Amino acid sequence: MKMQINEFAKLTGVSVRTLHYYDEIGLLTPAEVDEWTGYRFYDENSLEKMQQIMFYRELDFSLKSIIEILSSPDYDKQKALDEQKRLLILKKERLEKLISAIDSAKKGQNIMNAFDNAKFENYKNEVKEKWGNTEAYKEYSQKGYTKDNFNALGEGLERILEEFAICMNSGATFDSVDAQKLVEKLQNYITENFYACTNEILAGLGQMYVADERFKNNIDKHSIGTAEFVSKAIEYHVHH
Repeated sequence: MKMQINEFAKLTGVSVRTLHYYDEIGLLTPAEVDEWTGYRFYDENSLEKMQQIMFYRELDFSLKSIIEILSSPDYDKQKALDEQKRLLILKKERLEKLISAIDSAKKGQNIMNAFDNAKFENYKNEVKEKWGNTEAYKEYSQKGYTKDNFNALGEGLERILEEFAICMNSGATFDSVDAQKLVEKLQNYITENFYACTNEILAGLGQMYVADERFKNNIDKHSIGTAEFVSKAIEYHVHH
């Protein structure tokens, strides 16, 4: 089975832009790229790997962590599925505990212990360390994250904000295709380099960009009004 990128995107529920980004960072490369047309094609192995990625994303692993895990020479899919199942069970147990805590809170009882997520986080960290703690991955990590490109992470964020300013000054609206592509680019960049940027977190950032003068002034140095433009673009993105 060979699928073009649009078919693969529809099947997996992931946007084409996200698939392009996954290719750029080496998380999920196409099975084949037509040398004449540049069309990307995906196959059964691509689908299997995407399933693994989606399981880890559901468990709030960052893209950086997923790359570390899947690139490990010791990676074992069956063992990984067992670990994912264990993590999902722990997540389910916590949700059930929180649901029960709501009933207790309605009765006026103290339910602060319900927010303890240590068991899930500890096991999650064990999984990360297990797959990342190999000589082969240490070499990969050293090549991929040198001091120079670590310092460039902040510069990369600034470049995206500059692109927002250019987009705004071109006459595009915050709900335009170009502006929304930049929101996806910003969200993916934050997830890959800093932390898992969910839509909820992204929405909070969008509000902070205009509410906090320090952030607003820093963003508006690219062009006055950029912070508000970014904020509105993010708000539109998370609600559509």
